[in-house]
Amino acid sequence: MEPILAANADLAWMLAAFVFVLLMFPGLAFFYGGMVGSKNVLNIMSMVISTLGITAVLYVVIGYGLVSGPSVGGWGLIGNPTDFIGLTNWLTDDASGATQTLYFAAWFILFAAITIAIVASGAAGRMKFSSWLVFAPIWLLVVYFPLAHWVFAADVDDDYKGGFLLNKLQIVDYAGGTAVHMNSGVAALALAVVLGARKRRVERPHNVPMTMLGGGILFFGWFGFNGSCALGANFLAQAVILNTLLAGSAGMIGFAIIEKWREGHVTSLGIITGVVAGLVGITPAASSMAPLGALLVGIFAAAVVAFLLSFKSKLKVDETLDAFAVHGIGGIVGTLCIILFASEVAPAGVQGVLFGGDPDIIWRELAGIAITCTYSFVMTWLIAKGLDKLIGLRVDEETEMVGLDTVLHAETAYEIPSASVGHPGGGLASLSPAAAAESVERSMPASTPPAQV
Repeated sequence: MEPILAANADLAWMLAAFVFVLLMFPGLAFFYGGMVGSKNVLNIMSMVISTLGITAVLYVVIGYGLVSGPSVGGWGLIGNPTDFIGLTNWLTDDASGATQTLYFAAWFILFAAITIAIVASGAAGRMKFSSWLVFAPIWLLVVYFPLAHWVFAADVDDDYKGGFLLNKLQIVDYAGGTAVHMNSGVAALALAVVLGARKRRVERPHNVPMTMLGGGILFFGWFGFNGSCALGANFLAQAVILNTLLAGSAGMIGFAIIEKWREGHVTSLGIITGVVAGLVGITPAASSMAPLGALLVGIFAAAVVAFLLSFKSKLKVDETLDAFAVHGIGGIVGTLCIILFASEVAPAGVQGVLFGGDPDIIWRELAGIAITCTYSFVMTWLIAKGLDKLIGLRVDEETEMVGLDTVLHAETAYEIPSASVGHPGGGLASLSPAAAAESVERSMPASTPPAQV
């Protein structure tokens, strides 16, 4: 095949994968939206979707250089944004027919935005939307951009050094187990610590089919997320797509086994949570696993997440939608699987210690986990604590009880004409739609389904 045709084929795949990843935003919005109460569904969905607007502006202005620019001083800590401000120096086609800087800017915007979107888990149902719009860009600048540089920016030459975790520590992280998943999960935990628990912590998921739909869309998008990190239509893309499918599918089994053992039943929420946990686990390991290894990653990641979630009610921290368990712990488990049973025959060529691999991989991967989680938690806590002192993060008690949709957004997700909700007449007409929905929820049998991502 002519070189330019091969480059066009790679570009075609990358453009298609971009659309897959973009679909993860409505997927996550549905996924989270279904798990909160009906009075907060629009708020959490707005928090998720708003990250695209925030990140796009910030990334074009300065973010691309901070992540992908040459490391300042060659230290591997942060990129130099000078040549990338506004991306105005990158508007000339190099006639290669391949992916160029403008594509990678758009692609990395999605990675950054989905990371901060996951952090919304720690704030569901109690954070001011205006405060979220201040917190998110600061968090991207202080937490995500440096971490992404550490993990995603490769050395090019002596004058173009990348991040220290990738190039000096030489961690194995295929598609963002550190910068995306551990980072977002730990950040959600830190944000939840600062905000404190909800007044009504045990809140029924108001629409489980909606969550199932969102999880399915996330599964679809994950093929673009992992597949695009192969950077072309090549053998690596084929291998990681198979491993992504296997780990996500096996995640259902891992979660179901623990749920049946601990709770005596298997729930639909558990099944879809297992899928997401398996996908999180395979994200750092997709290029280093044989197919059987990918199955084990999915089962182990989901099983560990399910086991930890069974203790959630005993914890004081209200990390509402469990990003810490699913993304934080799931990402850690996936990385530990690399240490243990990565396969040398897989594209990454890494051998796990159980198969006789170099024990040197142990301290490198553990150091990557420790550095990522410590930096993310400490910096997120400081940002949240500082903003709480300056502008206040949490809504007042009345707003929380009435619902953030009605008070903050002047909207409600549902009208129920048959019950006269939002319409003149009898029944629940004297109540606002949110209050009426809450009244209906309270009248339903109590249950405590497993908490999710």
